[in-house]
Amino acid sequence: MPRHALTTLRYSASLHAPSLKKMANTKSAAKRARQTLQRSVRNRSVVTHLRTLHKRARSLDKPDANQIHLLISSIDKAAKRGIIHRNAANRRKARLNKLLAGAAKK
Repeated sequence: MPRHALTTLRYSASLHAPSLKKMANTKSAAKRARQTLQRSVRNRSVVTHLRTLHKRARSLDKPDANQIHLLISSIDKAAKRGIIHRNAANRRKARLNKLLAGAAKK
């Protein structure tokens, strides 16, 4: 990643992560802070994408099976990478499947 991109990344993430403004005491702590910052920016985009997909799936009067399956797949991928907790992913998928089953009954 180019140096200017990292500077922009640090600046944009620092606006939303006030706990990372402390100065690190060791080299390893400074490196860990940089890694955390980069991961939080990357993970935030995934969570935002999940939220958008969820809003689209829930906003329809009759749930679309394809959209719900896409959302469940995205939830699985996020849980696999540790972006959301495994139990939270299972809970979300159960609710979506319940919504899909209820729509199929009607």
